[in-house]
Amino acid sequence: MPALVLIGAQWGDEGKGKATDLLGGEVDYVVRYQGGNNAGHTVVIGSESYALHLIPSGMLRADCIPVIGNGVVIDPAVLLEEMDGLAARGVDTSRLLISADAHLIMPHHRALDRVSERYLGKARIGTTGRGIGPAYGDKVARTGIRVQDLLDPGIFRQKLELALRDKNQVLTKVYNRRALDVEETVDAYAGYAERLGPYIADTGLVLNRALADNKVVLLEGSQGTLLDVDHGTYPFVTSSNPTAGGAATGSGIGPTKITRVIGILKAYTTRVGSGPFPTELDNKVGEDLRAAGGEFGVTTGRARRTGWFDAVIARYAVRVNGLTDLFLTKLDVLSGFDRIPLCVAYDVDGRRTDEMPMTQTEFHHAVPVYEEMPGWSEDISGASTFDDLPLAARNYVRAIADLSGAPISAIGVGPGRTQTLALRPLI
Repeated sequence: MPALVLIGAQWGDEGKGKATDLLGGEVDYVVRYQGGNNAGHTVVIGSESYALHLIPSGMLRADCIPVIGNGVVIDPAVLLEEMDGLAARGVDTSRLLISADAHLIMPHHRALDRVSERYLGKARIGTTGRGIGPAYGDKVARTGIRVQDLLDPGIFRQKLELALRDKNQVLTKVYNRRALDVEETVDAYAGYAERLGPYIADTGLVLNRALADNKVVLLEGSQGTLLDVDHGTYPFVTSSNPTAGGAATGSGIGPTKITRVIGILKAYTTRVGSGPFPTELDNKVGEDLRAAGGEFGVTTGRARRTGWFDAVIARYAVRVNGLTDLFLTKLDVLSGFDRIPLCVAYDVDGRRTDEMPMTQTEFHHAVPVYEEMPGWSEDISGASTFDDLPLAARNYVRAIADLSGAPISAIGVGPGRTQTLALRPLI
């Protein structure tokens, strides 16, 4: 059976949790393949709302096995808190599998993340300060500490002492901060090891065997395409690869086993943190979009920046990820706008371009070229088919599909699990 990839096609926060949960009833495994607890998914089931940060959305489906893949960086304290919170609400977390090869976020990662971002001043990137970037930095530098190291106290201590020998020098002599204590950290992580040990597995082997047994595997990214460290709006990006290529490396599943790549798009655009945002609405309209869409970070609570739909970045996401399907979310938020502008291209220093500018400088200079479409006033949250939507809403959806270059297979008309219009099967 095939592996499917579900990714954000903008700057993240597109509603991937809703889409993953929706598909979770039809898949056997849901795999988080990158990122850390700097992102979150919100899943609404009936009157219950669940905010997930590290645990894949498939956890909320009793017949689905959630997997944290090797490409994720894990803060064990945050993971255990999330597991305990779900258990307290009656969710069985015993099915969770954690890759032995995933890297751990350590206290020195969090400390360095916070202090270095503060020292950047106006040049700050807008990180969450949770240690994700430094953890990925150590992974690439081959000085990271992995989940499997929790199982060997001697190796864990050896790696920690080596790391703190350098990190404490930076904290104390460069940033004038307190050095971190080896024993204190060893004791804390020994407690994490005791609790997380039963969940640790060779997840790459588990997933490949599952595919060989005709199981369906859904690979779930966090953040979004424009936050990819290679293909995003660098340097205002995350430290991993949310794009489709990252799904293979972050899960241990070969790329030839991935047959469908589903991109999640909001009916408008948002982003969190610093960086260029051509269609941003820094006015009352933007505030209205934020309020109507509940645009506040699941993990941080930060207000998201809002803007009109940007077809240039949608086309780019289709190209970079090889998207086969689009899942359009939050169409209901646009109800009540008389006219809805669509960004179809950019003007860059007097030159029109339909594609993403090549350089950071050009993207900073990009001015959106809009085409306006008629809006609608009807409440569409109760729609059950595409034909139930007002004509203006249907035309808006068709325009997005045409401009993006991929078919729209599902439309979200509200936050609930059942508030989704299926246009064609995703599995």
